Amino acid sequence: MYYNLRFFAIEFLKLVPFYISLVLYFSLVRQDQVWTLWTTTLRCLPIMALMFYVSIKGFSIKKNYRQSQLILIGLMFSCAGDIMLNLLLFALGMACFGVTQICYMCAFGWRPLKVIIGVCIYIPAISLIYFVIGHLNIAHLIGVFIYCTLIAIMFWRSLARALHVKSFLAFFAALGAALFIISDALAAVIYILHVKLPAPRLQIMITYYAAQFAIALSTADEGRLPTGSEQ
Repeated sequence: MYYNLRFFAIEFLKLVPFYISLVLYFSLVRQDQVWTLWTTTLRCLPIMALMFYVSIKGFSIKKNYRQSQLILIGLMFSCAGDIMLNLLLFALGMACFGVTQICYMCAFGWRPLKVIIGVCIYIPAISLIYFVIGHLNIAHLIGVFIYCTLIAIMFWRSLARALHVKSFLAFFAALGAALFIISDALAAVIYILHVKLPAPRLQIMITYYAAQFAIALSTADEGRLPTGSEQ
């Protein structure tokens, strides 16, 4: 599909609530604060704005909007995960984000499979377990292993789809998936391995919101593509 300036201008305007919510979050929440209603609300606002975008940019319960439907559900679980993490409910937060990754991988589809790409992504992603194994109890270790598997598969499916469809927005979704992995890897390095990095919250949240933004925006042309142009 050919994307012209008018197309991007329209999508930019639909995303204004997202930009405003980012400014509010990064300007008002100066450091990690938990157990407060206002910081939890501000943390969730950008994801809620993306949910709003997916709903208004062109949405239907019909089959040709399947990607939008799944990504919207994934964003809902991301919002729930943000709430759980802000309340220090680590296991529940990870479970919510695990469902998010399942929704995203299903949204990106399973054809073509491109197994080699999956293997190349899975091995380094799971190798993270080696570095955190001594810092987690067995229950958390199992949870991290399952989550690493899910997010690696999600990235695999996004990249396989991008290489097949060869669309700017599909590649943008793959970029979002990669940023999601970077955000979670930063969180593991900072909060599990206790490595001190400059402005840790900013690094995690900027890559996280950029990831969600890219994945949500990848639905912009859904329903407008000619039949048979995708998988």
